[in-house]
Amino acid sequence: MADVAPGRRVGAVLFACAWNAVRSPMAEAVARHYFGKSVYVQSAGARKGEVDPFMVAALDEIGIDASKHRPRTLEELEDWEGLNFDLIVTLSPEAHHKALDMTRTHAVDVEYWPTPDPTLVQGSREQKLDAYRDVRDLLTKRIKERLRG
Repeated sequence: MADVAPGRRVGAVLFACAWNAVRSPMAEAVARHYFGKSVYVQSAGARKGEVDPFMVAALDEIGIDASKHRPRTLEELEDWEGLNFDLIVTLSPEAHHKALDMTRTHAVDVEYWPTPDPTLVQGSREQKLDAYRDVRDLLTKRIKERLRG
């Protein structure tokens, strides 16, 4: 689907990934931090995982508290709120396919932002945390550019 029309401000955005445990809650927390109440932000996953402590730690380093995040699925979000978003940003292939299937009857734009999965990185705690920092910084840059409106 096409991007939200240039010049049209995004008022509500949903970030979606595979488990709603790392990438999408990270994006949600960053967007809320930088855009406060000017943009309604939520996140969900194709499936439901557990909050990842490295995600929480990477955000904590820049003053964002994501410790209270509770993972949810796209279906749960649709049941609770509906998919009333201007834009759905998918961060994993699985979430992208699921979002496209779910939005066939909704007037919502879906954008795919390929984002590495930091949980796949092996090594020391610091090496793993570096992978989460890289994702955090990538998402922060893209979110600021995309939602600046």
